[in-house]
Amino acid sequence: MGKEYVMGNAAIALGALAAGVNVATGYPGTPSSEIIEALEKYAFGKLRYGKGESKSFHLEWSVNEKAALEVAAGAAYAGARTLVTMKQVGLNVASDPLMSLAYVGVKGGMVVVVADDPGPISSQTEQDTRIFAYYSRLPVFDPSSPEEAYVMIQDAFDYSEKYNTPVLFRPTTRICHAYAPIAVEEDLKPKEYEGFVKDSKRWVIFPKLSFMNHEMIEKRNPLIGEDFSSYSGNTVTGEGKKAIFTSGISYAYVREYTKDREDVRVCRIATPYPFPETFALKCLKGVEEALCVEELSPFLESELQRLAGVHHLKVRILGKMTGNGRLAGENTADGTASLVQEFLGEENSKENVDSRDMPRLPVRPPVLCAGCPHRASFYAVKKACAGRKAYFCGDIGCYTLGNAMPLDMADTCLCMGAGITMAQGLHWTDEEAVSFAFVGDSTFFASGLTGVANAIYNEADIILCVLDNSTTAMTGHQPHPGTGRNMMGHIVEKIDIAKVLEGLGVQRIMTVNPLDLNEAVAAVQECMTLPGVKAMIFKSPCIAVSKTESRMRIFEQCIGCKKCIREIGCPAIIVREDRVTIDEGMCTGCGLCAQVCPVGAIGGDADE
Repeated sequence: MGKEYVMGNAAIALGALAAGVNVATGYPGTPSSEIIEALEKYAFGKLRYGKGESKSFHLEWSVNEKAALEVAAGAAYAGARTLVTMKQVGLNVASDPLMSLAYVGVKGGMVVVVADDPGPISSQTEQDTRIFAYYSRLPVFDPSSPEEAYVMIQDAFDYSEKYNTPVLFRPTTRICHAYAPIAVEEDLKPKEYEGFVKDSKRWVIFPKLSFMNHEMIEKRNPLIGEDFSSYSGNTVTGEGKKAIFTSGISYAYVREYTKDREDVRVCRIATPYPFPETFALKCLKGVEEALCVEELSPFLESELQRLAGVHHLKVRILGKMTGNGRLAGENTADGTASLVQEFLGEENSKENVDSRDMPRLPVRPPVLCAGCPHRASFYAVKKACAGRKAYFCGDIGCYTLGNAMPLDMADTCLCMGAGITMAQGLHWTDEEAVSFAFVGDSTFFASGLTGVANAIYNEADIILCVLDNSTTAMTGHQPHPGTGRNMMGHIVEKIDIAKVLEGLGVQRIMTVNPLDLNEAVAAVQECMTLPGVKAMIFKSPCIAVSKTESRMRIFEQCIGCKKCIREIGCPAIIVREDRVTIDEGMCTGCGLCAQVCPVGAIGGDADE
C-alpha cells in the first residue's frame, strides 16, 4: 500500500495487523475509540486482512471493557494474538479479570491498549496506567509518537508471547490523536495458532496456582527489566553531568527544545515497568543531577530515587516531588521548555510578544447540540417535577451536559452506570423526594443492568430514564447491542431495552418521544405517582445520525420574552441586533422551542 498519513490510533491498529492479530475487542472511550474503527477500515477494506478467510480475524465492540478483556483472554488461551482497547477509566472496569489474568498468564500474545488522558480532556480522572502496571505486575510500553507506536505494539506482542503475560500499552491523548506517515505493509495475515489445549492446572485459577504464579512473577519481572535495558525504544543521547529522563509525548517536547545538542543527556524510557535498571544506571553514570519530565504520576522520578538509594549514587533527582514539574494536567512544549531551561540554568530564549491588544478567546463551554433529544428529555422531566423535591442522578455520556444552565438537570455524575445506583442511595436518605436516574442506551448495556436489578431486589423507589438515541454518540457514534449492527459488518437482532427491563422485573415501562413535550411530561408525571422502580424510555435518534431538512423560524408575533432561551438553552437560538432569532445553520427543526413559546411565534417551514 505504501505510506498512509494516519492518526496515532490508526497507527496502533496497523501495527496490530502487522503483528498478525487474530481477535480485537474494545469499548469506546476517548482517546482510544478510533483504534477499533481503524481495524475495521483496514482489515475489512483497504488491506483485506486474511483475505476474508474464516477463522482469520474477529473484531468487536464489546458491551464493556470487562467483557472485551475476557473475550480476548479466552482467545489468547487458545494461542491467538489478541488486542483489547479502552481508555484509562475503562481499565477500572477491566481490572477484575486483568488482575487474575496477570497470575494465570496467556499463550498467545495479548496487548491491552489503555489510552491515558492527561488534562483530563474528556475523562473523569487522570489515572496513570504505569502505576497500574506496577500494581498488577504487568509490563507496560509507553510510545512517544505514532510512528513509534506502530513499531512498538508489534514488539509488545512479541514480549507477551516470550513471557506468557498480558502486556499493557499506554498511549496518551497527544499520541492517539497526532498524525504521521506510516509505511503500511501489504499481504498481512493473521497469525496461525494451535487452539485451546485443556489443562486445568494452567487455566483454572485456584489459591495454590495463584501462590505459585505470584512467586514466579516476582522472579520473572527483574528478568524482563533486564531484557528491557537492551530494548531499542530505550535510548540515550548526549553527554554531560546533567541528564533528563522522560517518556511518552514529553520526550518529544524535550527533544524539541534540546534538539541535537550534546551537552546534556536525554534518556528516553519507553518501557517504564519493569524498570530497565541496567539501562538507567548506564545513563546515570557520571551524572550529578537528573530531571524527570513526565506526565501525571512521578513514576520515573520514584524509580530513579529508589535506584539511587539502592546503589548509593551521588546524584540529585528532580521532578514532581521536588517541585520541578506539574502535579496535574498534561505537559506542553512551552511548559517543558521552561522546565528544561531552569534545569540547565539558561535564559528564556523565547521572544516576548506584546499580547496586550489581542482579543480574549471566546468562552465556549460544552453544550448539548442543537436539536439533541436529550435536551427535550431533561426539559420534560424538569417541567413534570415543578414544585416537587427531586434528585437527578446523571451518568457518563453526552447527557452529562444536562448539568449546564438553564437545564441544570444533573446533580451527580460519578462513573458509567452509577446514576442508577446512586439514585437508590439518595432515595434511602430522603424517601420524600423523587429520585431520577438518567442513563444512555449504550451505557445501559455497558453497566446499567446490575443497578436496575439491585433497585428491584432491594425495593428502591426510583424513576429510571433511559435516553435512547440509537447510538454511542459521545465517542463517535459506535454501534451497541441495541443498534442491530456489529463490527463484523453483520446485521444482528436488536436487543430491546424495554424487554430487558421487563425481564428484570420492572413493572411500569413507558416509551415516549421526548420531542412531543406534552406526552413526555404527562408520562413522567404518571411515573411519579407509582411506587417501586419505574422506567421511562425517551426514544429519539441522535441528530448527528438522523439529520432532517426542516428548520424553525421566529415570526413577527414574537414578543421578545426570551423564554425559549431561558428555558431550554438551545445554541441555535440567539439574540441578534436585540431580536431573538434562530441560526438556520445550526437548527435541526426538532420543534422543542415551538412548544415552549407562549405566543406561538415559532414554527417550521410549513407554518409560514
